[in-house]
Amino acid sequence: MTGAPIIVLDRVSKNFGDVRAVEELSLTINEGEFITFLGPSGCGKSTALKMIAGLMPLTAGTITISAPTSDAEHDLGFVFQEPTLMPWASVFDNVYLPLRLADIGLGEATPRVREALREVGLTRFAEAYPRELSGGMKMRVSIARALVTRPRILLMDEPFAALDEMTRSKLNDDLVKLSDDHGLTVVFVTHSVFESVYLSTRVIVMAARPGRLVADTPLAAPWPRKEEYRTSLEFSTEARRISETLKGTLDVDDIDH
Repeated sequence: MTGAPIIVLDRVSKNFGDVRAVEELSLTINEGEFITFLGPSGCGKSTALKMIAGLMPLTAGTITISAPTSDAEHDLGFVFQEPTLMPWASVFDNVYLPLRLADIGLGEATPRVREALREVGLTRFAEAYPRELSGGMKMRVSIARALVTRPRILLMDEPFAALDEMTRSKLNDDLVKLSDDHGLTVVFVTHSVFESVYLSTRVIVMAARPGRLVADTPLAAPWPRKEEYRTSLEFSTEARRISETLKGTLDVDDIDH
């Protein structure tokens, strides 16, 4: 179940020089929702996410994040498209990093780091180094590093885009479980219609030039999703509906010939 509004974007715009990357984006995200930004390249999905995270200033408008109502330690966790791990540090030390930066000592942090690694299935790899991990395992480390701070909001910028289909599907399943277990509010960026339909409670379809919201589509299927949903008639129907909406956002110049 979803709760009260936790993130409110009110007529948010972003310019890069003379280019309007996001135009008057207004959106309310409720606590416990899993929101996906879906759209073609250049539609402002990642820009919107980074503005929510406070990583990029707004040109106009406001973004309001509600005061905590739970025992979350931090408002936001962010997972980038690349794992951005420190190659010289072990898996344990990579996950420990945000706690170390918050002056949390190793003794207090160790059980939290180990719990985060257990949740992403990397307990046995705590002393491994990034060069010894697969792409999917590196992304699991990145997710663990975001979760170890106990955020109430998780922002994810196309984290699985570079992974093979089987690994991506497994990580989608794991992410749904983690989101449900932790009661997270998730805002997720993707190019994949199928990924958006499987993961989301709502799909926000955006169009480019300028980046803008063209559809805010709630998905009726029960959440959290189960593996069998991928082969259901409801899934294929919703994917077709979202796909048709997405096609309507494409300019002729966006289509490869």
